[in-house]
Amino acid sequence: MKILFIGGTGTISMAITRALADTCNELYLLNRGNRTNGLPLASNIHTIEADINDEDAVKRQIEGMQFDSVCDFIAFVPEQVERDYRLFANKTKQYMYISSASAYAKLPKDYVITEGTSLVNPYWEYSRNKIKCEEFLMRKYREEGYPVTIIRPSHTYDERSVPLGVHGKNGSYAVIKRMLEGKRVIVHGDGTSLWTMTHNSDFAKGFVGLIGNSHANGEAFQITNDETLTWNQIYEAIAAALGVEFKPYYVSSRFLAEASKKIGYEFEGSLIGDKSNSVVFDNSKLKRAVPGFTPNVRFEEGIRSTLEYVLSHKECQICDDEFDQWCDKVIAALEKAKEEVNG
Repeated sequence: MKILFIGGTGTISMAITRALADTCNELYLLNRGNRTNGLPLASNIHTIEADINDEDAVKRQIEGMQFDSVCDFIAFVPEQVERDYRLFANKTKQYMYISSASAYAKLPKDYVITEGTSLVNPYWEYSRNKIKCEEFLMRKYREEGYPVTIIRPSHTYDERSVPLGVHGKNGSYAVIKRMLEGKRVIVHGDGTSLWTMTHNSDFAKGFVGLIGNSHANGEAFQITNDETLTWNQIYEAIAAALGVEFKPYYVSSRFLAEASKKIGYEFEGSLIGDKSNSVVFDNSKLKRAVPGFTPNVRFEEGIRSTLEYVLSHKECQICDDEFDQWCDKVIAALEKAKEEVNG
């Protein structure tokens, strides 16, 4: 097959690119060429260096080309999928859109999430925009037969970043640093809500099985691990891999959202609109479309590999003094409040 990825080097897409390397498929990566480290050197992988936001330039670059499948990994607002529609409506047999499991209803009526769970998220604009993108694409499918496949990932991670619930603008390393220094780390809620972590190599298995799949057009699929964990288990696995004691400091998600507005942390969306809700994903639909799909990277295994990589690569160790000080301030304020209440 002839496949085009818009992006192709991110957390999710890099694993898929690697999975397709040295296969009989011809893979084209359309991006600005800013992130080539880690790309496999394979004769079937080609780069189209362009800014997807420059529609006219991209149109010239792909003139005369036809694809079996096109996937956009970096479309976040309706205007971007509308642009893709103009560019690829007559150039592909399948358009795959990366949406988000955060689009599912919050608060969910049932903690078991399927593709039939309603899409509504009043807490996070990111998720609402993903819903709008899905609505535009499915309308084009219903009215014109536009061959769209919707993909809804949840919390997917790779070797370059540790997945966490509460972190600052510079990513998760500041939390890892706190753990290594023996400091308390903020955990939203009481750490008992249910969550799912998916290694990008497992995600790639499901995704590759949907490329060119006749059962995929006009359908939505979630791709996640089958393993369900509490946030306590997630943080405990990270601490165990670091060889340190897990020292949680539990703070309500609502408090975190209210106490971070001036700093600009997106905790209302990322926590109340996503991670603070207990969810268990049912991947039955994906397994029917992709027989044999079985995620096999347990979190305690995957996170060990991630931490080994992060701790051996300086570029992954991005400090965040602002977030570190904010954590100390939140903890001190709540400890003071407890002392005053206890009088």
